[in-house]
Amino acid sequence: MVKGIGASPGIVVGKVLVKKEEEIEIAKKTIESSETEISNLRSAIEKSRTQIQALYDIALVKMGEEEAKIFEAHQMVLDDPEVFGQVENKINNEKINAEYAIEQVVAPFIQMFAMMEDEYLKERAADLKDVAGRVTKNLLGIDMVDFSNLDSKVVVVANDLTPSDTAAMDKEMVLGFVTEIGGRTSHSAIMARTLEIPAVVGTGNVLSQVVTGDVIAFNGDEGVIFVNPNEEKIAEFNAERVKYDAFRTRLSTLIGQESVSKDGVHVELAANIGTPEDLDSVLRNDAEGVGLYRSEFLYMDRDSLPTEEEQFEAYKKVVAGLEGKPVVIRTLDIGGDKKLDYLPLPEEMNPFLGYRAIRLCLDRDDIFRTQLRALLRASAFGNLKVMFPMISSVEELRDAKAIVEEERVKLREEGIEFDEKMEIGIMVEIPATAVIADLLAKEVDFFSIGTNDLIQYTTAVDRMNEKIAHLYNPCHPALLRLVNMVIQAGHKEGIWVGMCGEVAGDPRLIPVLLGMGLDEFSMSPISVLNARWIIAQLSQKEMKVVAETAMNLPTASEVEAYLANIVQLEN
Repeated sequence: MVKGIGASPGIVVGKVLVKKEEEIEIAKKTIESSETEISNLRSAIEKSRTQIQALYDIALVKMGEEEAKIFEAHQMVLDDPEVFGQVENKINNEKINAEYAIEQVVAPFIQMFAMMEDEYLKERAADLKDVAGRVTKNLLGIDMVDFSNLDSKVVVVANDLTPSDTAAMDKEMVLGFVTEIGGRTSHSAIMARTLEIPAVVGTGNVLSQVVTGDVIAFNGDEGVIFVNPNEEKIAEFNAERVKYDAFRTRLSTLIGQESVSKDGVHVELAANIGTPEDLDSVLRNDAEGVGLYRSEFLYMDRDSLPTEEEQFEAYKKVVAGLEGKPVVIRTLDIGGDKKLDYLPLPEEMNPFLGYRAIRLCLDRDDIFRTQLRALLRASAFGNLKVMFPMISSVEELRDAKAIVEEERVKLREEGIEFDEKMEIGIMVEIPATAVIADLLAKEVDFFSIGTNDLIQYTTAVDRMNEKIAHLYNPCHPALLRLVNMVIQAGHKEGIWVGMCGEVAGDPRLIPVLLGMGLDEFSMSPISVLNARWIIAQLSQKEMKVVAETAMNLPTASEVEAYLANIVQLEN
């Protein structure tokens, strides 16, 4: 048995096809003609461009515009002078072979992105690796595995899969895939969920335990893999698969339905997004609003700060597109691992505890005021709510609200329309904020709990540190108690409480959050219907007992074991 991370749901039993990593030994060579080498490089880039365009076309048909954009990003890498422009310079200046120059230029970029905490930026490492690998193979005339042209049904097992690999998979022939590395937020995992291909990632050493032709069975929700299972186990999995297929059919009938528990309690199931282009996914998955719009993406991949008008148009597009459904927009959350080239920030010993998010905005109120004006103006076009990130004290909150009020006054004087009742809330992602939630609740219209940072700060665990990553656990009793404390403090003051971290879409913890009385669950768009189904099976009254029990268990592993039984019983 091999344990990994369940990345895409589904029950799989099938024969293994091992994708062997091509060990390309790239040696440094001195070349005679840099012109010829650059010409070869450009030919390889053009061939790659054609291949990527074909992948874009496939992805557009199979997965939709949003996922196809991954390959637009790959085309941009090909055009980026910071990458292949540097490669050409290196060939010219050092008279070295193109494949070696690519390796030398790209490796530092990949390392830099891979070390970033932000999942969006971290994925840029995968994009660069994918594109650089493709150009290198085209340079060397190495054929790539074609998952779109398999002649038998298989389960692909690999160390890692690129977005290109995943997009090219024929769902009829690839029953599922297993990788040694990766997490739930990797491109391949996200695309697997979109394509509805069952997947398990992060298995560590699965390649040492299987060969092509072996049989494996797994449940993409649970992440447990059985290698060469006996007939009895295969029969169990086949029976589970029949039940699962029937469940998926039932899930699609929930589109258009309200998210209501068995005892009639309505909760809101919203989606997290990064750009206006994500709106299609929100609507397709029938989310009841946007619980987290990460506005910082508007500030990235450009040379200067976005203007008030640019921001206004982006916010307006999402707010108007939701036609009255709530849209919570987080103000600029930059700093920590999220850097802007055009906005140099001081080097810090502990950037995640430093000059970032609302702290930066209160110091650079010129940037903050521009964003607030854009947000206020966009509020006239729908149900927009503003949320401040990383608030750690009442003073910070009051300072931020005072600036909002000053901009409101100016807009009134200018005769510009905005929503006078626009709600203002905060992200609760610091333990201190949770502890004084009763005080903060008197000053805001809502809370949204950001669990990704709250877990990290509460348990003092750097989630990027592999040696201690096992201590980063959403089932830690301390986290559950803090979350409950925030929800109860909010309700005592009559405000609604949401959650926009990964925990909100975690099937194990949805019963606990429902029992605690969470009002809004915001998650990846494709998780919305599954969450709606889970909530419909649960009684909030009964889940209050579950939540109370979970909070009083002494260890995270005991909480996990207890909740596994609860979800299994309800499913």
